[in-house]
Amino acid sequence: MAEYIVEKTKENLVYSKTPVLKDNVMHYCPGCSHGTIHKLIAEVIDEMGVQDKTIGVSPVGCSVFAYNYLHIDWIQAAHGRAAAVATAAHRLYPEKLVFTYQGDGDLAAIGTAESIHVCNRGESIAVFYVNNAIYGMTGGQMSPNTLIGMKTATCPYGRDPQLHGYPYKVANFVCQLPGVCYVTRQSVHTPAAVRKAKKAIRKALENSLAGKGLSFVEFVATCNSGWKMSPVQANKWMEENLVAEYPLGDIKDE
Repeated sequence: MAEYIVEKTKENLVYSKTPVLKDNVMHYCPGCSHGTIHKLIAEVIDEMGVQDKTIGVSPVGCSVFAYNYLHIDWIQAAHGRAAAVATAAHRLYPEKLVFTYQGDGDLAAIGTAESIHVCNRGESIAVFYVNNAIYGMTGGQMSPNTLIGMKTATCPYGRDPQLHGYPYKVANFVCQLPGVCYVTRQSVHTPAAVRKAKKAIRKALENSLAGKGLSFVEFVATCNSGWKMSPVQANKWMEENLVAEYPLGDIKDE
């Protein structure tokens, strides 16, 4: 039988992992949305050809080790202060592409003040905000985005609005600020959703390079460990519950 050797060239290459994504094994739980979002951000940075001019700011939370996975310059911020640190980075290096990567416990809780004021100032950065409605890293506690009636380690009988307040829809708030040019809410739980999320990431980064103002991309995500579900169950629960509270799609595009 004849043996055929096909040389891998740019012309016949169907897919390859972007070099912006490192070979390190990710620490995230199986089924976690973070890994997919990391991959999309890395692919967009590669496709835009901006790897050497990109600065990421990582938070405290599950994605605290994001700098281990994307081969770009990173700054590690204190809990909730990623957007404030990104402001300094972009003002010192205005030619750079600066983004933050934050969870709901980081951005919408301890970092609310910093995040809101950065949005209001219209800093030309991109904010990638992962909303899984729970504190995933520290044991599954209630976050500002936990749904009414949703059970967590710190509200075992379900979130009670009279006791705990209501879910905090950050995207719906920041879209009203004149310094914010783009607000969208996406997910990565299906192939179609992944494609839409990648387009949103690219638009946010392009806006930042163009100096249009702040772009805010929220990802409605799963936390199957914190929710005590399998990855498949978590995806289904997210579609039926979380997306109902946090509808997907563009909220503002100027």
